[in-house]
Amino acid sequence: MAERVLIAPDKFKGSLSAGEVADRVACGLARAGFAGDAVRLPVADGGDGTVDAAVTAGYQRIVAGVSGPVGRPVAAAFGLLDGTAVIEAAQACGLSRLGAGSLAPLTASSFGVGELILAAIGIGATRIVLGLGGVATTDGGAGLVQALGARLADGRGRELAPGGAALARLAALDLSRMSDLSGVEFLVASDVDNPLLGPSGAAAVYAPQKGASAADVKLLEAGLARWADVAEAAEAAEAACGRGGNAARDAPGAGAAGGLGFAALLFLRARLRPGIALLLDMLSFGRQLDGARLVITGEGALDAQTLRGKAPVGVARAAAAHDPPVPAVAVAGVCTLSAAQLAAAGIAAAYPLTAIEPDAGRSMANAGPLVERLAEHIAADWLR
Repeated sequence: MAERVLIAPDKFKGSLSAGEVADRVACGLARAGFAGDAVRLPVADGGDGTVDAAVTAGYQRIVAGVSGPVGRPVAAAFGLLDGTAVIEAAQACGLSRLGAGSLAPLTASSFGVGELILAAIGIGATRIVLGLGGVATTDGGAGLVQALGARLADGRGRELAPGGAALARLAALDLSRMSDLSGVEFLVASDVDNPLLGPSGAAAVYAPQKGASAADVKLLEAGLARWADVAEAAEAAEAACGRGGNAARDAPGAGAAGGLGFAALLFLRARLRPGIALLLDMLSFGRQLDGARLVITGEGALDAQTLRGKAPVGVARAAAAHDPPVPAVAVAGVCTLSAAQLAAAGIAAAYPLTAIEPDAGRSMANAGPLVERLAEHIAADWLR
């Protein structure tokens, strides 16, 4: 039987998609003389690339026209297989949908994500995996809820404008025309455990990455706090289940994707799972490990954030838990983790681009060929 290597990287943000990384690694292994099976399984942790990973796993790619983060129509894809839809929030309201000079931290809306959910249900989905990450929004999922039929109004009864800033003026939330989702199971794939509010919340931690100033962050925080108060009260009244209180806003992951996690937990009754764990399940990763000699994972930066459940750690730990264990190594743009930190995460060795091209600009510009060279080093170290 031919030797097998699993190539399961995440994207190198800003330079290579996960699929491109996997292709380059495979090319480098072949050039180094590896004649076995190089199985390419690009992965994601809920953000950009989640739908691509699902398609790799056999899901059908479906494209739907939805509202982008600032209302302009966009073509967004989701995956569908046997009644399960994989929806990537970034497809509808991702930062990639906006130009570098046209960020909209106060007004970007998650409305298109709700439209994707309805599109998936409309063609038969009864189970939805909602991948969070990479979005331009900090609206607490208010746009998503509006797309599903809810009405948000200010003190004069007027429809609230889109975006997180307007939420500070929210006076009433009418859920009477919400779509009936009782027959749909929702799973949220996310790699963060932030609550909705506070110093570790959606506005404080992530809004600056979306173009928010210090003053904007305060405004967004106030809007999200008001949204949480009104939303939790309205949902408790509508469901007559006595839910109230701060359970949803304080739940780990409520702050994911600008607060989309909050809306999913509260209104969709979603269950939150680490994004990479869900993706590995969809890829039947445990079965793919059978007979493998090595796993090659990676991402753009192996750093402290990686250790909080990012894709490479999920892949490496799954490989280590296999019977028998399969060693895992990682390629990366940069690596700031020590050998001990890598080992604790299940990664036997890291191969960063900076080891062969220290200049960051040139490294990103030539990431593809450099990854191939790293793969040759991996073949020499692990596949002889």
